[in-house]
Amino acid sequence: MKKSQVRWCWAMILPVVIGLAIFTYGPMFASLLLSFTNDDAVNTPSYVGMANYKYLLTADPSFWVSVKVTGVFAAASVSLGLVASLSVALILNQDIPFRGIFRTLYYFPTILPATASGVLWAFIFQPQDGLLNGLLRKVGVGHPPAWTDSPQWALPALIIMSIWGFGGAMVVFLAGLQNTDKSLQEAASLDGATSWKKFWVITWPAITPLVFFNLTMSLIGSLKAFDQAFAFGTSGPGVGGPARATLFYVLNLYEKAFGHFHMGLAAAMAWILFAAIAALTGVNFALSKRWVKGSGI
Repeated sequence: MKKSQVRWCWAMILPVVIGLAIFTYGPMFASLLLSFTNDDAVNTPSYVGMANYKYLLTADPSFWVSVKVTGVFAAASVSLGLVASLSVALILNQDIPFRGIFRTLYYFPTILPATASGVLWAFIFQPQDGLLNGLLRKVGVGHPPAWTDSPQWALPALIIMSIWGFGGAMVVFLAGLQNTDKSLQEAASLDGATSWKKFWVITWPAITPLVFFNLTMSLIGSLKAFDQAFAFGTSGPGVGGPARATLFYVLNLYEKAFGHFHMGLAAAMAWILFAAIAALTGVNFALSKRWVKGSGI
């Protein structure tokens, strides 16, 4: 490359490099340092070594509760979300009336702000006068679930709420389905193959890279879940009510940082989450070689 081209290259990428250094890598490095201190946002922090990590893993009464809640939420919301998005994509890939309108309607919840969605679903799941319980009473359910007031039903309510936003994954699946080889489908139909057989032999191998992509992104997003519970406003003292049934990991981190000003503990929690996401993503990539077809992973 000519020197002028090199200079223009650096001139173009320099704003991005500076932005990443100041707003991404700089704060990450600072949080790593804070995780080894007893910073409380008021006094001068002092070095405590691995004390924050040891306390979280062995003595903190809320840490493992939030890990369990987040794990259950991730497992349920990711699996149900993938099934829902793929099922709707398969239906909307057919030649049905008003197909474009249905695609828009199913994708629309994805672009709604989390706060607006939380307020809407809080009204739907309101135990006394909510829309859902009102419908259940009309069909003969005398004592519908208390939802946001019940430790047993608060987390399922948030899982249902999360599935509502499957539009992004649906669009990805729909794009893949439209690129599958139609001649293979026609040949299989002439040979008498059933729809189920055509799906598993032709369609599924073709879309496994997209399943892997949606699985990875959904898993990362669910482990970082925060907006749902924060905007949903479940009942009970503090956050994550009732009885810590919706105490997501990041919600617990937020409460430690901005509720109790334990910045060192919060930073340590953030790096534990980072390590967990990196490990699970690595495992996901390793296992993908066994079932993802033609992805080049």
